[in-house]
Amino acid sequence: MKNVLFIGVLMCTLTMFAQQKQSTIDTAYIKTSALCGDCTERIESALNFQKGVKYAELNLETKIATCVYKPSKVSLDELRLALVRVGYDADEMKADPEAVKLLPKCCQPGGH
Repeated sequence: MKNVLFIGVLMCTLTMFAQQKQSTIDTAYIKTSALCGDCTERIESALNFQKGVKYAELNLETKIATCVYKPSKVSLDELRLALVRVGYDADEMKADPEAVKLLPKCCQPGGH
């Protein structure tokens, strides 16, 4: 009887822990100023190498980066800032002008 009670309590604890773990993941949709495939690689790398990011992908047609991340490890503003630092607009945050100058000509505003 004690074993059955112990297993029941253990299963409830594991279920609660699993549900708590799932709620610590969030998804962000960030509007960028991407122009081409090179931009896609640069933006995805900038996001995927951020601590707490599980997955990031850019839809070049919509210019929206989808980022699955842990808010306990990285904030949405930090994700935006990562894009700004490599030369791209991120929602309302404008790209760092110095970083834009370092982009290939095709990736700079008016390059396509």
